[in-house]
Amino acid sequence: MQNELTDKKLYKKYLNGDNKAFESLVLKYKDHIIYFISTYTKNTQIAEDISQDVFVYLLLNKEQYDFKYSFKTYLYMIAKCRAINYIKKEKKVIKILEYENLCIEDNDLEEIVFKNSENQKIRKIIKKLKPEYQEIIYLTIFEGFKYKEVARIMDKSIAQVKGLLHRAKKKLKELLESEGYTYDV
Repeated sequence: MQNELTDKKLYKKYLNGDNKAFESLVLKYKDHIIYFISTYTKNTQIAEDISQDVFVYLLLNKEQYDFKYSFKTYLYMIAKCRAINYIKKEKKVIKILEYENLCIEDNDLEEIVFKNSENQKIRKIIKKLKPEYQEIIYLTIFEGFKYKEVARIMDKSIAQVKGLLHRAKKKLKELLESEGYTYDV
C-alpha cells in the first residue's frame, strides 16, 4: 500500500509539472511493462516499442488517470490494450475463453516461482504456457496483483480470474514436474 501511495504522489507531482517524478515512474515500471507486453507479442523489441507507446500515452493523456484506482493497475491496463491493439493490427487474434467459478489457492506453487534459485529456468517453462496463462501467472505471482486488479486488467470477472489462475497453475505444475521439479499441492 505504501508503494501505491508513492506512485500516486509521484503522479500528482508530475501533474504539477515535475517531469522528474514521471521519469521515476517510467524507470520503476519500464522493465516490468516490457516483460508483460512480451507475453503477448513474443518479441522483446516490439514489446519495448509498445512500452514506449504506453508511457507516451500517459504523457499525452495525463489528466485521465483516476486516483481512486491503483496507478500500477492503470498502467498495466494501458499496456494490455496497446499490446492487443498491436496483435489485432498484425492479424493475430487472441481467443478469449470463459471459465467456470473455481476458487483454489496454490501457495506452494508461488513459493517455487519466487524462491527457486533457478528462476530463469522457471520463466522458460512459464513461456511454454498459452499466453493467457502466462499473463495471469505473471500478474498474480510476479507482480502480486489481487484478483480484483487482475480482473480489471484482463477484463474478466473475479470468478473467471480464479478459474483461469487455477488452470494456469495446474498446467504450470504439470510442466514443472515434467522438468523434474517436485512439490506438494
